[in-house]
Amino acid sequence: MAVQLLSAAPRHESMPEFYVRPESQRPRLSEVVSGADIPIVDLISSDKQQLVSQIAHACQSYGFFQVVNHGIPRELLEKVMEVAAEFFRLPREEKAKLYSNDPAKKVRLSTSSNVRKETVHNWRDYLRLHCYPLEEYMPGWPSNPSSFKEVMSTYCKEVRQLGFQLLGIISLSLGLEEDYLENALGHEQEQHMAVNYYPRCPEPELTYGLPAHTDPNALTILLPDQRVAGLQVLRGAEWIAVDPQPDALIINIGDQLQALSNGRYKSIWHRAIVNSKAERMSVASFLCPCSNALIAPAEKLTGEGSPAIYRSYTYDEYYKKFWSRSLDQEHCLELFKSY
Repeated sequence: MAVQLLSAAPRHESMPEFYVRPESQRPRLSEVVSGADIPIVDLISSDKQQLVSQIAHACQSYGFFQVVNHGIPRELLEKVMEVAAEFFRLPREEKAKLYSNDPAKKVRLSTSSNVRKETVHNWRDYLRLHCYPLEEYMPGWPSNPSSFKEVMSTYCKEVRQLGFQLLGIISLSLGLEEDYLENALGHEQEQHMAVNYYPRCPEPELTYGLPAHTDPNALTILLPDQRVAGLQVLRGAEWIAVDPQPDALIINIGDQLQALSNGRYKSIWHRAIVNSKAERMSVASFLCPCSNALIAPAEKLTGEGSPAIYRSYTYDEYYKKFWSRSLDQEHCLELFKSY
């Protein structure tokens, strides 16, 4: 391995220098606002219009929200986290079979974010999986732990169904037809997953699990660690800590929904911090447009007084541009503005 996996290394008692951020780029954890929870949306609300209004408010004001009563069984969520933890506990030699720094690989274990380009690394290991179509990608997934493929594939199907349900509600909240976003993104939308492992860190105020970034995809569904918080969201000029709610999933708007909504809904900067007391896991699922999907603001949301903010582009063009840069550079959408 060119770069050592944190999950395969002895526990660090002090911070290796290539994880230490310059002072101006550190998280300033003492300034983070706690107790300012993002909206919680109950998906089995009997009042659909109220549900649409709640999601409209969350997308417009926060870019993030948590969903409860989402239909994915608690037992499955627990199994996903258990099998993910088992994977990262495997011996170094077993994990090395999947290690790669090539972002084009459909199944790969890596560390940090983009070790080919970074000057400072992030305190994270992750397993990246392509998930749709399952029959194409699942054979290459880990066979160890033995239940990994079964548990994760079941979860992928559930997440995809939930994601499409949310896209329908978000469409309605924009005043569009319920199937508008699904049609715009493509019925065979890609789906990826990042299984994240953040080990205990000797000096968490010097580094990140992931620095501030927006997501290049359309919609992200995060299964957080219920025991340990780590996600922080930028609201105004303040970073706010997101405390996971029992059995809730955390949803955030990606760059493509910001473009399709003509900037009405925002893809918000967020980051993952680490701590010295406990390791943390999370599983992020990404619904992405088809690579040849043409992304442009919905015509209904443009017109006199609301010109199209973004030019038309394919998702493939956007994705390549996003990953050619550092994660925490300016918002990639700025490069696709029409004026």
